[in-house]
Amino acid sequence: MTDNCTHLDGVDPAPTPRTPEGCEDCLAEGSQWVHLRLCLACGHVGCCDNSPRRHATAHWHAASDHPLIRSYEPGEDWWWCYPDELFFEVEGAPPAPSYA
Repeated sequence: MTDNCTHLDGVDPAPTPRTPEGCEDCLAEGSQWVHLRLCLACGHVGCCDNSPRRHATAHWHAASDHPLIRSYEPGEDWWWCYPDELFFEVEGAPPAPSYA
């Protein structure tokens, strides 16, 4: 783990969500989610690790070149870097997108 994320170069802080209404994979499966996360590489909307299916983390395992997510919850502006295991906020970043 590092003190600073080493994966910020070339990141889109607000990509267009592929499924703005919820977890892409849960919607396809007909399953439920707890909270949503947005992949900053491709706009995949996945469910958090408190959700039964953990689709945001599964997306990163399937696409390890997509290391960063943002919360996709109203009012939350935090980011997470999977390889650096780092929770952080980015000063000057646009407000976090959300499904609501």
